[in-house]
Amino acid sequence: MAQVLHPNVAGSLFATDGKRRPLQDALTAGTLALGVLAFITSFFPGLHLLSSWTGLVGLLVGVYGQWISVTTRERFGLVVGMGASGVGFLISMANGGLFGGLF
Repeated sequence: MAQVLHPNVAGSLFATDGKRRPLQDALTAGTLALGVLAFITSFFPGLHLLSSWTGLVGLLVGVYGQWISVTTRERFGLVVGMGASGVGFLISMANGGLFGGLF
């Protein structure tokens, strides 16, 4: 009955090893939040400064999170957040960029 104590989660997309990792969870949540913010605000040309900076920071936080991530659950959230950050960043760069045309 050892399988009762150790369920098989190896085939699950959100497989975890059962350990707590607050730093990785915070980086995943932060990347997702920054990605959603960058993606949504990129569709408003007047908010290109907010969108470009949040997209850039979301990408950097996501890269660091990928570097220290351990489980597939963390990596999945980081990739989704980095994708949204990247799209928001690129759209806002087309609308005015990081410095609003000052440079």
